[in-house]
Amino acid sequence: MNKSDYQLIFFVLFIVTLFWIIGGLLTNSSKKIALVYYEEKLIKTIPLDHQEKKEYLVQGYNGPVVIITKGDKIKVKEEESPLNLCSKQGYISKPYEMIVCLPNHLVIKIKGEKEAFDAVIR
Repeated sequence: MNKSDYQLIFFVLFIVTLFWIIGGLLTNSSKKIALVYYEEKLIKTIPLDHQEKKEYLVQGYNGPVVIITKGDKIKVKEEESPLNLCSKQGYISKPYEMIVCLPNHLVIKIKGEKEAFDAVIR
């Protein structure tokens, strides 16, 4: 390898690091809230800026739904549905993530100050 190869590797690593830092700044927001919708109507707004664990109870189509927050993350802890699919989705913390609980007609979205993406496909 000669000097120009090292310069090219350094340049590529620099650009990748720069995009990684900019992407992190665009997607991370210090003030986030979770919006809980029941049948397309906003029923609860939950702040995601505390460090302790908190539980919230909302009414779903099949019965009560327990939502838990921990730091800037949120998830469905318990719910009444045939397969308990809502509680198996786990924590979400990014503004482009959401929990869709079809058996209980609930949707949980995270809204932040800076939202960089409309959708992400995994």
